Amino acid sequence: MSNESKSPKSSKSTTASKSAKSELTSAQAAAVVDAPAGVTPDPDTPNLLGKGMATSLGEYFSAYIQRIRGGEMGALPAVAGLVVLMVIFSFADSHFLTERNIANLFTQAAELVTLGMALVFVLLLGEIDLSAGVTFGVAMSVFVRLTQPDGFSWPVALLIALAIGFVIGFAIGFFVAKIGVPSFVVTLGLFLGLQGVILIIIGAGGSYRVIPEEILAIQNSNLPPWAGWTLLVVVLLLLLGVALWDRSRRAASGAPNPPAIVMWLKLGGIAIMGIIMVVVLNADRGTKFKSLQGVPIVIPFILLIFLVGTFVLDRTRYGRYLYAVGGNAEAARRSGVNVTLVKWAAFCTCSVLAVIAGLFTVSRSGLADATLGRDIVLSGVAAAVVGGVSLFGGRGRLIHAVVGAFVIAVINNGLLLIHMPAGATLAASGAVLIVAATVDALSRKRAGA
Repeated sequence: MSNESKSPKSSKSTTASKSAKSELTSAQAAAVVDAPAGVTPDPDTPNLLGKGMATSLGEYFSAYIQRIRGGEMGALPAVAGLVVLMVIFSFADSHFLTERNIANLFTQAAELVTLGMALVFVLLLGEIDLSAGVTFGVAMSVFVRLTQPDGFSWPVALLIALAIGFVIGFAIGFFVAKIGVPSFVVTLGLFLGLQGVILIIIGAGGSYRVIPEEILAIQNSNLPPWAGWTLLVVVLLLLLGVALWDRSRRAASGAPNPPAIVMWLKLGGIAIMGIIMVVVLNADRGTKFKSLQGVPIVIPFILLIFLVGTFVLDRTRYGRYLYAVGGNAEAARRSGVNVTLVKWAAFCTCSVLAVIAGLFTVSRSGLADATLGRDIVLSGVAAAVVGGVSLFGGRGRLIHAVVGAFVIAVINNGLLLIHMPAGATLAASGAVLIVAATVDALSRKRAGA
């Protein structure tokens, strides 16, 4: 019997037997969208993240090693690189691991982390958005102009800025998803054109000061020490709740659960890292004239974006469709997925999150000028790719963009501390990106083999 004549039941049986051999990645879990054309995939079962048939801790880690050998390395190379870089710079400069510099790393990386997470949504489709930086440049130029004295209140101006981001993303989605113009061409055109819009709004050589104190506080103020501990407890409770919810849904559907010890080990690791960071950030890093301590206010905002975005990608129908379209758009279309709508929504999401990255940028600098957002977009793409998001689509998570952004931030921060020229920073970042892209291509070849 030919492949075309196989029944849906036979196809599902084959898929089930394959998924029983090893843990599914997010992209593979999305491929469960394998129903006949015109049939809506099951809204519950595909949402269950595949955990294979591991019944013990040893089997679980054995399956993990097998996935690595098969090319599914995820963020592992980026994490290893981050550790190596931090060790090198801690020996190169004694100030690198001080409380003050660690806090600076978080604030310096905030906009790049957010922009990297924004770009994940389009990179998962195998697309790209070169205009994300100037999109937030236009939105923040309007925001800063509107919040000048005798202007709008900052919440109203922020809503207008977010709406501008949505409209730009909607326009990109229209040309890419509806008309079929390559995303590289559309977003390159906007990258050039929107720079002119920023010039019109700000004026050549001009700049505007950020007025609202609430906006400036995001990147320049800290939570009280007790609030840092409260934030950690809330995050841990949320993660525990989601993990228990996943296990209950899997049990109710008859799907196998991984050993409970795996869940507790992951939560324990996150708790230990969280405790260390709160202790470090709550230490007084000020001067003898001024005390300065507490978790930077920007961190809760980034955590919120990360947790909500991860939930959407891992546990919603839209997230499954996004991975499915990125893995094989034609197969997803034949399975009943509205590919046009999925792509449209991804570009809108990317542009809106890019505006939030712009908000962090103007909060840290306190200024908006005609160059706003012009140079950061390629660093955002680099952050996602360095962290493990595939340029070919269908593979990657928000945590990969976060790790990749910190790799780039550590390189910039460390080289600055040891007084290396700006050219060395750019060269190092470019080399890391090439290595990451090479690892991605080789891992895909290995997985295909």
